[in-house]
Amino acid sequence: MGTVIGDLLPLALGVAISPVPVIAVILMLLAPRAGAASAAFGLGWVLGIIVVTVVTLLVAGGADVGGTSGAPSTAASWIKLVLGVLLLLVGVRQWRGRPRGDEPAPLPTWMAAIDEVTPAKGLGLGVLLSAVNPKNLLMCIAAGVTIAGGGLGSADEVVAVAVFTVIAASTVLVPVVGYALARDRMRHPLDELKVWLQQNNVTVMAVLILVIGVALTGRGLGGLI
Repeated sequence: MGTVIGDLLPLALGVAISPVPVIAVILMLLAPRAGAASAAFGLGWVLGIIVVTVVTLLVAGGADVGGTSGAPSTAASWIKLVLGVLLLLVGVRQWRGRPRGDEPAPLPTWMAAIDEVTPAKGLGLGVLLSAVNPKNLLMCIAAGVTIAGGGLGSADEVVAVAVFTVIAASTVLVPVVGYALARDRMRHPLDELKVWLQQNNVTVMAVLILVIGVALTGRGLGGLI
């Protein structure tokens, strides 16, 4: 169990350190309808992570990727290798597209209308950014494969999914909860965090993805050799 949780931590951090959803939820919190839209976005973010991770876990479990004695099977090793290579490609792309010097970091055009997002659209947007975004999708798939390959019982698998989800969703949920509890005091820190994330997080995210990609590739190769 401990080994699986340890393998899940970098993957969960890879999902958690996602600049676009964090900036999106901050913009929602600073908008007139902060409470409903941001809470719905947070719920969608959590649902997307759980759905992808659990579906992958069930599919990988049905394919018996656990191997023998809890060791990953050849199939699990190949999956980790492929996911690791894909993450390396995503990391290289993000690194090459990072802002240089004082160059402003680009944001999606849909963020211009983020203050008009309804709770229903916020829910859908949360699911979209967590379950469809290529980087997060690869991380959640890797988490599902990791849990399935750990040789855990059903109860431990539920705990592993819960731990992964809580950590992966923390950067979106913490601002929502903090703003609900201390709205006036959170406004200025959230605004400063938004500016910092917009300018610096692409670089941080690229480095983190590259590190996780190398780790997954290494685990995959280790299981095949």
